[in-house]
Amino acid sequence: MNLVVVIPARGGSKSIPLKNIQLLGGKPLIAYTIEYSKQCKNVSHTVVSTDNEEIALISKKYGAEVPFLRPDDISGDAVQDYPVIKHALEALEGVYQEKIDAIVWLRPTSPLRPIGLIEKSYSLLEEHPNCTSIRSVVKSTEHPYRQWQINGEFIRGVSSNIFESYNMPRQELPDAYFQSGDIEVVRRETILNNTISGDRVIPLIIQQKDMLDIDHFNDLKKAEHKLNQKQV
Repeated sequence: MNLVVVIPARGGSKSIPLKNIQLLGGKPLIAYTIEYSKQCKNVSHTVVSTDNEEIALISKKYGAEVPFLRPDDISGDAVQDYPVIKHALEALEGVYQEKIDAIVWLRPTSPLRPIGLIEKSYSLLEEHPNCTSIRSVVKSTEHPYRQWQINGEFIRGVSSNIFESYNMPRQELPDAYFQSGDIEVVRRETILNNTISGDRVIPLIIQQKDMLDIDHFNDLKKAEHKLNQKQV
């Protein structure tokens, strides 16, 4: 299979300005994800999709390919992942003149992801030819069946699948997971069907202790601490 890694890295982050090139352990944040991708023999290209010239230059310095700058109309705060991944698929197939079987979506905000996630995903794609995508998930610590939403002047349980699930002991509820953001792998056909997931999503389960998503400056401090622990 022809796997291409796409690293989405727009320049307009508001929580941390130019978040994707903030320094972590002396290296730009995005460098960790570029290096992670380039270590995998299953990947044919490591591409950064960005609208920012500075991010593009730094990405190339660390070995990524930046064959295009992302258009402004798919680089704003409210833009979802789908138009970005579709643009990448179509643009890259034009640039490389080859069919891409699946895109590996690696967010630079997860710089210290567990080793081997791309390789595991490759094996899952082979084992499950009917799956539409793969997504990393973590077991939820706050069970969604015990959550509430406001309905007028009252509150009601979020889930209606189980009668009064919010009154049940946690151990009697089915396991629930949330997406970690470490990796998503999307087949070409899924993208062409106007979705980034499809309806047959294979879970790639990672441990809570291994999850790290950088959104605020405090998260960068946590990442520095975690990185220092790894290096001891």
